[in-house]
Amino acid sequence: MLLLSDVDGLYDRNPADPAAKLLGQVTGVTAEIHAMATGESASGMGSGGMTSKLQAAEIAELAGIALVIANGTHDAPIARATEQGIGTLFVSRGPRRRKAGARKAWLGGRLRLKGALTVDPGAARALAGGSSLLAAGVTGVEGQFARGDAIAIRDEDGVTLAHGLAEYSAADCALLQGRHSREHAGLLGYAPRSAIVHRDQLVLL
Repeated sequence: MLLLSDVDGLYDRNPADPAAKLLGQVTGVTAEIHAMATGESASGMGSGGMTSKLQAAEIAELAGIALVIANGTHDAPIARATEQGIGTLFVSRGPRRRKAGARKAWLGGRLRLKGALTVDPGAARALAGGSSLLAAGVTGVEGQFARGDAIAIRDEDGVTLAHGLAEYSAADCALLQGRHSREHAGLLGYAPRSAIVHRDQLVLL
């Protein structure tokens, strides 16, 4: 995938800074990489600046697609990027990073999350093994979200482990957190769902 921008690619700082260096290749869009970007286009002509392009790179990575950001303001911009190698190539973090379907790739790259859940180490291990998130493993609830909203799932150190679609509102998650499934019906007053975030609506990051 090729994204044409008003700069040559991702720089380690604002490209207006004479000391800025163009990154030729990025392996995985990490928090450190996000910190290099701003939400504004250098020319004022972009839509979301480098931040939105990094979001696209995250989605592409989850789908198993390499992505290049290159400068589209030059003559023959694609030839310039491919023949001269001027741009930033984003590649996957390695063979252990599983290719996701289109829906999960979209969810993994989504930045506008409505809230977050913090989970204990046991729940974090279960998620890594492909399990759904159960209420017993939730230790904290942030934000105001409804059922079906996209949320982050974090470990106790604040590291984001996954994105998913909530099966309950923030208020109900707070009510259920740390509780075993046998208690849910009594707490909610209705038949509970199988998980706080079902594995089919969740993608690991």
